[in-house]
Amino acid sequence: MKPGTIDASALRELRDERLDWRFKGLSSALWGRTLGDAAATRPNLFTSGFVGPMVVLESAPLEHNLRTMAAWCDDHGVALAPHGKTTMAPQLFARQLDHGAWGITAANAAQLRVYRAFGVSRVLLANQLVDPAALRWLAVELADDPAFEFCCWVDSVRGVELMTEALADAVRPVDVLVELGAEGGRSGVRDTATAFSIADAVAASPVLRLAGTGGYEGVLAGDATPASLRRIGSYLDGLRALTVTLAEAGHFRNVPRVLVTAGGSAYFDVVADGLTNGWPAGLDVLPVLRSGAYLTHDDGAYRAVSPLGDTPRSNGAALRSALRAWAHVTSRPEPGLALLTLGRRDASFDAGLPEPQLRRAARGGPPERLAGHTVTKLNDQHAFVALPPDSPLEVGDWVGLGLSHPCTVFDKWALLPVVGEDGETVVDFVRTYF
Repeated sequence: MKPGTIDASALRELRDERLDWRFKGLSSALWGRTLGDAAATRPNLFTSGFVGPMVVLESAPLEHNLRTMAAWCDDHGVALAPHGKTTMAPQLFARQLDHGAWGITAANAAQLRVYRAFGVSRVLLANQLVDPAALRWLAVELADDPAFEFCCWVDSVRGVELMTEALADAVRPVDVLVELGAEGGRSGVRDTATAFSIADAVAASPVLRLAGTGGYEGVLAGDATPASLRRIGSYLDGLRALTVTLAEAGHFRNVPRVLVTAGGSAYFDVVADGLTNGWPAGLDVLPVLRSGAYLTHDDGAYRAVSPLGDTPRSNGAALRSALRAWAHVTSRPEPGLALLTLGRRDASFDAGLPEPQLRRAARGGPPERLAGHTVTKLNDQHAFVALPPDSPLEVGDWVGLGLSHPCTVFDKWALLPVVGEDGETVVDFVRTYF
């Protein structure tokens, strides 16, 4: 499975962007420098003028997760098209592709345009694309770049009709996958009859080609209990059965290999098992996972449910959290309470609140572990921390926090420092495009 590629020259140009006041938390001493030059100065997160709050990427866990997931996918016989919406960071896409990712997944046309601005060569769009302006733009992209591979979902005959109308002038067919949904889930067909109607409509379209099937299992469960895992497994059985039925009816005769894709970051073990087993002889299937949050993992939702989390369900090294927020103690207004300079504008809160883990005293020195400190709520710009009786926190201290659900962290930061193994030397900057 040949990995996807990205435009190296576009990545180099990214590093020529000049930094300034637009990037929150950045040291003013770095204003006017290019991103590449700023990284080369190796500034210190705590002594070089950065202002809290800051969210940083930790380089060692990041590299560990890249290697771990690449090895896991190789061992389980699946390709990986990580969901780029997690980070919207082309520099991180490049690292995922360098570690063998087959492609990058997008959720909408705006994300797709970012990917193409950086020359991502193979993109899965995990939704039905019906916007006529986006489809006309896509047709031009496909015409201008014969090496660009694209695929999106279809889950209605009307969607097929809209795509066919908007792509009337396309110079080559657009690959689509019939999306299987589930009762209580999101988009996708709910029955085989609808799937066949869609497949027939695709076959009749002069500008579409049916390349396989896809879906998303993550909305069907919220934990890793046996009942939840059985529900995920049942969904994968249904996706496999639908694929086989469509293949037996001849709907994939125009593609060399049938693409079948599912898999968020919570149940990729069950997905890999479902997509690599139970296929009839002679049906050549390319199983593709779309897990994205593995890259940074987290200290919350995914730590609890990932098959490579705190309660592992699969062989392989445990993933490590590569995201950390740093904020100052801005107030200790009453016993048992501290307020931090971090809030909903800075950190995720939709799938677990930040977790106080480290204290770096205002006077300096190495960080020390915190125990018994809990964020109880977030306002726009404040975190409320319940303190144990012996809390060492003082106004002016830095607090390092673990974060949950990386998908709602990255979107709050246009620029993230990457720190080395000492946790404070900035070795690079990652630019995001939301």
